[in-house]
Amino acid sequence: MAKNKLSSISKADTLEKMGEFWDTHDFTDFDDPNAPDIEFDISCAVPIEEELLSSVEKQAKLRGVKVETLVNLWLQQKLAEHMRSVAAKKKA
Repeated sequence: MAKNKLSSISKADTLEKMGEFWDTHDFTDFDDPNAPDIEFDISCAVPIEEELLSSVEKQAKLRGVKVETLVNLWLQQKLAEHMRSVAAKKKA
């Protein structure tokens, strides 16, 4: 955190003090219904074997999409397939 800069809510001047503040406070106590909504992306890193990544990159290129798009699509499809399988087993 920049010197002499205070957090807008906690008024803390260090990351440690901000952490201590939020350990004992709830964000909903400070929520402003007039504040604008914001959107953000969440990203994560998942280790992938080098050869597997290379194959996925080739498939993404063939399809004209980003690797991230193809991986998300395949994961969604696989999860939907798994959920259908689980649901079918529960019915049986």
